Amino acid sequence: MTPPDRTLYTWSAQAGLDPIEIVAAAGARFTDAQGRKILDLASFALNASASLHHPRISDAIARQAAELPAAAPGMSTAIRTRAGEALASVTPPGLDRFLFTLGGADANEHAIKIARMVTGRPKIVARYRSYHGATAGALAATGDPRRHPFDTVLPHVVRVLDPYCYRCPFGWTPDLCRRPCIDHVEEVLGYERPDSVAAILVEPVVGTNGAFWGPPEYLSRLRAICDRHGILLIADEVLTGFGRTGRWFGFEHFGVVPDLIAMGKAITSGHAPLGAVAMTESVARHFDTHPLVTGLTHTAHPVSLAAAVATIDVMKDERLVERAARLDRTLAERLAAIAARHAIVGDVRSLGLYGVIELVKDRDTREPLAVKDFARKALERGIHVATRFNYVFVAPPLCIEEGDLSWGLDVIDALLSEL
Repeated sequence: MTPPDRTLYTWSAQAGLDPIEIVAAAGARFTDAQGRKILDLASFALNASASLHHPRISDAIARQAAELPAAAPGMSTAIRTRAGEALASVTPPGLDRFLFTLGGADANEHAIKIARMVTGRPKIVARYRSYHGATAGALAATGDPRRHPFDTVLPHVVRVLDPYCYRCPFGWTPDLCRRPCIDHVEEVLGYERPDSVAAILVEPVVGTNGAFWGPPEYLSRLRAICDRHGILLIADEVLTGFGRTGRWFGFEHFGVVPDLIAMGKAITSGHAPLGAVAMTESVARHFDTHPLVTGLTHTAHPVSLAAAVATIDVMKDERLVERAARLDRTLAERLAAIAARHAIVGDVRSLGLYGVIELVKDRDTREPLAVKDFARKALERGIHVATRFNYVFVAPPLCIEEGDLSWGLDVIDALLSEL
């Protein structure tokens, strides 16, 4: 890379790192420095969901930058009002009050703060296979191994086991399951005293820890538990919000409405940094008479809000959420066919345009098969994929053509044969 790159890259040891250099993007493809057109089955970082580069979103950013590029977080602006109305048009009725943040991690962190302020309770219940972001507080509420260097940052976090049916932590099989994953939550609450718990924080559809979700009634029973004990339910929709699963938000598949939603990533289709916390009127009403003791300098940044408004408009006009729902069957059928052909595929799961291939050394023992060099080999063949642990994710921009999706899965299929 010339001139020498003096920046640090996250989640990586810098020695020997050779990041791909990209120079342009459009639709579901980006162009690298060698001029190759790469089909992106990862939507950059699972955030560029509407498009890797959409002219309408870029134009909205340019217009806002020319008109009013900055404002203090305590100031009212026209674009702030428009962004609130745009979000209210896609969130469930009654979940139409918003705090804008800088991204998904601090959206989760602000949701935790809000829950503690509103309830006056200290504890947050999260799950072991969760990931809620890389800021100190969000990472401490996270369950996966990325939290380990920072475990002592956020007190009063209680963790419960996940509803991971393929790897049921309770040892049940689907045909005999009596939903111990749900009973387990209530049992832990009993040990912790429910009246000390402010909120339960969950990814309705799990992100980078496996793209799974619980039994059909898991969230509804969790909702009932929260209502019974005066606990707030926070849905982390940072990765799955804005059409990824074929609905605007993942929790909509399960007929449940949370008290707060943490949003980020695709809220601007990756065109600008932004997050948000949606909350019910009853939660927001607390701050009519109590200060909202939180905030950041670039909260409700005008340029980012313009990107969000344009993104929502594009998704509606191009019917991208409906497109993800329509391609749900295509992705599910192709993943099932891949699983049938390869003994190293233990399970496949998908919802909308969000899928995962889980690799195993042996289907009987389900011992994980670590993904090594898969992403690099995929890139050499013209596709960009996200991998982690023993997972290969399929999460392209929602604008992807069905033929391109099929071709990308053909490449993955061929690479699995080499494994």
